[in-house]
Amino acid sequence: MVTLGRRYRAPIIWHQNHRASIPNNSSGEELNTRFLDPEITELYSRSRFQEDEIVILQKQIAHACLRELELLNEKHILERKLSELRLAIDEKEDDAISGALKELTQKKNHLEENRRLVNDIKIAEEEVYKFTSSLISLLAEYNIRPPLLNASTLTSGAKHLYQNMEWKIRSLNKMQGSKHQYPQQPSNQHVEPVFDKTGFIHDYDLMDPRETVGPSGAYFEDNTGDGGNLRSNADLQFYMLNAQDNHEYSLDVGVLGEFPFPGINDFQIAGEARPGCTLRACGFPTNGTTLCIFQWVRYRENGTRESIEGATVPDYVVTADDVDTLLAVDCTPMDDNGRQGELVRVFANNQNKITCDPDMQRDIDSYTSAGRATFNVLLLVDSSDDWELTNLILRRTGYQIKVRQTEAVLFEEKYSSDLHIKVPYGFSNQFVLVTSSGTNLPFSTGGTSQPSSTENDVRLRDIVVLTMRIFQSKAVDGKRKGKA
Repeated sequence: MVTLGRRYRAPIIWHQNHRASIPNNSSGEELNTRFLDPEITELYSRSRFQEDEIVILQKQIAHACLRELELLNEKHILERKLSELRLAIDEKEDDAISGALKELTQKKNHLEENRRLVNDIKIAEEEVYKFTSSLISLLAEYNIRPPLLNASTLTSGAKHLYQNMEWKIRSLNKMQGSKHQYPQQPSNQHVEPVFDKTGFIHDYDLMDPRETVGPSGAYFEDNTGDGGNLRSNADLQFYMLNAQDNHEYSLDVGVLGEFPFPGINDFQIAGEARPGCTLRACGFPTNGTTLCIFQWVRYRENGTRESIEGATVPDYVVTADDVDTLLAVDCTPMDDNGRQGELVRVFANNQNKITCDPDMQRDIDSYTSAGRATFNVLLLVDSSDDWELTNLILRRTGYQIKVRQTEAVLFEEKYSSDLHIKVPYGFSNQFVLVTSSGTNLPFSTGGTSQPSSTENDVRLRDIVVLTMRIFQSKAVDGKRKGKA
């Protein structure tokens, strides 16, 4: 027994010594491989593997926790920055809204100021127009016709008229003071006639214009322009004495007073008073009448009298502007000595309102009853010499201008009281549309009428103008009633 115990103890001791001499890991592995069966070994390996995985997962969890903390910090930082950005955006939005409101207020003030200025300009232009028309009419009464309608020529004409009147008054006073005794004058001086003798009124086409020089050497000529086939380019000229010789000249009032003043008999208007037709003022001169000054005028429903600019010759073409007005012509007869007779006035159409012919009125009524009209007209583009074929579309509430080929809309707006249509004087197929904003749009109906002719082009122009004015009048009246 002792021997057997020793024999079994020796290997164990040796094994323990050998185990102590090797590393722990090697001892465990050798024990696992030598003393444990395969199942236990497998379980042990699995447990070791799972322990390693647990360690790895714990490390990952710890790393993830750290990362989560970092992300939370970053999140807090970003949230703080985001809140700051939101505050900044809110401040910017408030500033932008305040700025926009301020700009809107300024724009509103500017629009009101512009509207006020536009109204002031219109009032000033109307006053200038009235003043200019009155001054032109005044100068025309004394046969002074500036070649250009500007401040310089009008001022010069007024100066000439003033000097002439002053000279006449001085001469009359001198003659009254001397009891009609006239001073002796040098043999080389004589009194020239104030007006050029041009013959009878109905022969005004044969007048020969003359160049005349006033006190300042200015040259004046007629500025009526071309008003149709029957209009005359004759010039009604005048002579004026040199300012330095005015005191040496006088009129023989005593001699002239023995004769009756010039006049005109059977003064009348010939022709049909319809749009597009030509009227002619004619009569028989009496008492030495050699010259007549004409002025065509309109009388509107409100009683206002309007002198037609440029209409200072016997012939006059009736336009759309004359419809629903009383049309008249004033004639002042004069003789070679510059004496003026009594002004003679005669109304066209038996002193009835000018109306359209039945066919034209039927066309206008059909357009207005339908509430829509489309006209082919030419538009002067960009102040050039190129006319663009366009469609002028008129509706009850507004109008539209389209290019006929491309259908592109050039202009469109609603009717307002600021919209105006200007019709030139004379035999013309053109008109100017002044928009609410003050833009001038020149139109022409030349070559667009069917069948094409000059008379039909003028007729179409008047139809377009009258139709558009009716639409505008109804639209403006509707707005006023709606506000009321």
